[in-house]
Amino acid sequence: MAIDAGLGAIGFLVARILFGGLLAFQGLNHFQNADAMSGYAQSKGVPAARASVLLSGGILIFGGLGIVLGVFPAIAAGAVAVFLLVTTPMMHDFWAVPDGQQQAEMTNFIKNVELLGASLVFLVLSSESWAYALGVGLGL
Repeated sequence: MAIDAGLGAIGFLVARILFGGLLAFQGLNHFQNADAMSGYAQSKGVPAARASVLLSGGILIFGGLGIVLGVFPAIAAGAVAVFLLVTTPMMHDFWAVPDGQQQAEMTNFIKNVELLGASLVFLVLSSESWAYALGVGLGL
């Protein structure tokens, strides 16, 4: 199943741009707002909070751009999936926060689970030919 022609190729490109582009933007936000995000991470008990925020920002930028450009898509999508698997229950533990914070944390938890599902789709499709992609590292 190649995604390399017609409307499917255009739709898949749009999906890559939306998903990967927004991941990369979120990663950039980790660098631009490192102090605030580090404080939040520290409040959640993340070790080496600032370094963790910067590392996770790098993962999101790498993963997002890898998906958009079709560069090592298996590694890019896999990195995003692992990031979401690790950070979602740690950072958005809606079951362990005061009542006033539960709804916001649950919303972010659910959003991250949805993103995890999308990253797994890109991971499964990473061995296929992607139209409008650089095609570096496909099929790893």
